Amino acid sequence: MSESPRRPEILFLCVHNAGRSQMAAGFARQLGGDRVVIHSAGTAPGEHLNPAVVEAMLEVGIDIREQKPQVLTEAMGLSSDVIITMGCGDACPVYLGKRYLDWPLADPAGKPVEEVRLIRDDVKARVVSLLAEILDGDAAS
Repeated sequence: MSESPRRPEILFLCVHNAGRSQMAAGFARQLGGDRVVIHSAGTAPGEHLNPAVVEAMLEVGIDIREQKPQVLTEAMGLSSDVIITMGCGDACPVYLGKRYLDWPLADPAGKPVEEVRLIRDDVKARVVSLLAEILDGDAAS
């Protein structure tokens, strides 16, 4: 009996883990399914998700209401193959040997849902592209 191939792990990392990284993780979980392992964390997590982010994601059929901002752990960083940073600058630690991508996305904090929708759509396009690359062209199913 052969072992299943190791699934690629992606870490979406920002400061508060209340908006951008949660949207990215939501799309990656929905589109990547069981083909990828998704982590989402912050260097200084907030207390709860941004309500406008939750609303914008619900509009596209992704319910992240049960997600909670999480602090980045060493285990997340070390196990991830790709680390996507979103606006954390020097606050994000560096793990040697990992592939890093920085996504310069607007921060949804304090923005109305109309503006958050634009950020959400940008996040989705980036996640689709990343998954297509990682999964050898077999992106969102």
